[in-house]
Amino acid sequence: MKATNDLDQLIRFLERDEDWAEAFGETMSQHLTPAMDTLGLEDTTLADLVGDHWMGILFGCALEDFLSAEFEPDDSNPADDYLKRRGWTETSSSRAYIRAIRHSVMSLYEVSEITPGKSFLARDLIRGGEPVSVSERMATQSLKPWDKLAARLVPVGRTVVMTGGMLPFSNEAADRLLGVLSKSRGRRKTRRGGPLASEETAMPSAHIFTAAWLMDVIPRARGERQPIVRNADGDDILFHDARFPLAKGVKVKDVAAALARIDALRAENERFWNWVGPASPGAPLKSASTHGVSLHALNHDGEVVLGSITLKSRVLSLSTNSAARAARGAALLKDVLGDLIGPPTTRVRTIEQLRAEPRDAATAPSAAIPNEVATPVIHELMDRQYRAVLDQAVPALGDVTPRQAVRSAKGRATVASWLKDMENHAGRGPDPTDPMATYDFRWMWRELGIEDLRK
Repeated sequence: MKATNDLDQLIRFLERDEDWAEAFGETMSQHLTPAMDTLGLEDTTLADLVGDHWMGILFGCALEDFLSAEFEPDDSNPADDYLKRRGWTETSSSRAYIRAIRHSVMSLYEVSEITPGKSFLARDLIRGGEPVSVSERMATQSLKPWDKLAARLVPVGRTVVMTGGMLPFSNEAADRLLGVLSKSRGRRKTRRGGPLASEETAMPSAHIFTAAWLMDVIPRARGERQPIVRNADGDDILFHDARFPLAKGVKVKDVAAALARIDALRAENERFWNWVGPASPGAPLKSASTHGVSLHALNHDGEVVLGSITLKSRVLSLSTNSAARAARGAALLKDVLGDLIGPPTTRVRTIEQLRAEPRDAATAPSAAIPNEVATPVIHELMDRQYRAVLDQAVPALGDVTPRQAVRSAKGRATVASWLKDMENHAGRGPDPTDPMATYDFRWMWRELGIEDLRK
């Protein structure tokens, strides 16, 4: 049975009609050309960068825009023309879907209250209003709370569904788009294929969303725009794994005894230590204006974890997340252990290289520590860390504490956005059962008295 959202027959109709085919080509060009010209891309290069899947989505965005537009000289519309001439070949539900696209507009939405395999709530970030429940199966399997989507939501029967031309926006891209739209509001002209006359708020043309998405995605695909990630010392994140072989004749217990005398080490077990201490007086990341992220970890006592040390198979391993910490840690070990260890071999990896490495299920942390054991421990650590953060100055909040920021209406909105970003990033991992992904941030909203903004 033909699916309701199957537009194959309509596409073939448009391809056979020379006038409509030419008009659609112009619409497709309107969606792709501005960003491609700006970024210096050829058609084949674009396909190579985004892949076949996203080229299909971009085609869908242009097609749905085309189906909602009116054309000179007689305000004709391709969807109306198709339904008039070939609508009898479609099911009633398919005809209703095409009519819904015909009268749709694209907007930017924020996702919440996700029920996997069933639905999610979508809040319109451009037109405002209350969130709308969207019936959706496939997308809900990968959506995370507070994701941003450029999409068309259309009524089909008693439900609201999302059409196929959906573009996921990063938080940074969404902020840039909303900033541009807010500056241009009031002087923007809408094309004939723009919003319906009944829309109270003028909507940006659909190709604006495509261009904004491409301007964010393409530089990332080419490696030109990576988040600035730093640790609590202000160092760029660069993972160092230094392996010190034990000297000939040295026993493992002798090295363990020497490590036990180092005040800055916290033993987790007889072969693993956390290296802790205050962040160095470097240059911590003070601004979140250019997609910057501060990455740090705390132990049970709220101390900053500078690295970890493992003693296994006659090898002492030091793992840190920056070159400066690697040097400090190596100096500390050599000073205490001296001739007990030999010169190290060091492996250095970027965040991207670490993510790209295949994970062996037999050696993955989850295999050694089941989620039912790790989750309560990690959640307790996160509780401690985030409770402390509520009373610390946060760069993204203008270097005031969250408790201070919520004292004003503007500050409450800023804190709400900050909390949404934290929740969204925590849920970004590939494993939905990971302790980070299952952490419940709602207590922070209640603690700050802004639970009413969590929508």
